[in-house]
Amino acid sequence: MKLSMIYARSENYCIGKAGGIPWRLPGDFQHFKRTTMGHTLIMGRATYEEINAALPGRLNIVLTSQRDYTAADGVVVLPNMEAALERAAHHSDAAFIAGGARLYREMFDRVEKVYETVVHTEVDGDTFVPLFDFSGWEHQLLIKHPSDERHAYAWTAQRWDRA
Repeated sequence: MKLSMIYARSENYCIGKAGGIPWRLPGDFQHFKRTTMGHTLIMGRATYEEINAALPGRLNIVLTSQRDYTAADGVVVLPNMEAALERAAHHSDAAFIAGGARLYREMFDRVEKVYETVVHTEVDGDTFVPLFDFSGWEHQLLIKHPSDERHAYAWTAQRWDRA
């Protein structure tokens, strides 16, 4: 099974503010949906609580140490990453780490691909993704989108492949 990460960040590496995403970019949401459809999403509890629903067409796995945690129908709750990866392997050929910041830090050395959207603004947020070292990785520009009436900020989607 291929393991990837997917996230959107500002130019100052912010990925969250006050428990939510600090921008609304419909085109990037569509990119996320196209990229992850039919695969497995693995996320931490706080990231899941931002969505608070199962994203259709994907196996949704939430990691939490809370034994009595309940999630929406269609969401699998598991206690650790190893259990999540085992469950994901039975569902699809690819899994995506979809947040939060702690999972990104912990899993960077294990992923084969990183799907990174850079939102061309700086955000005064409270959750940040690390500045990952992509030296030695192959880079591919996927989408370059200007700001427009539906997108307050320009954004660029790119993929990094471990060499």
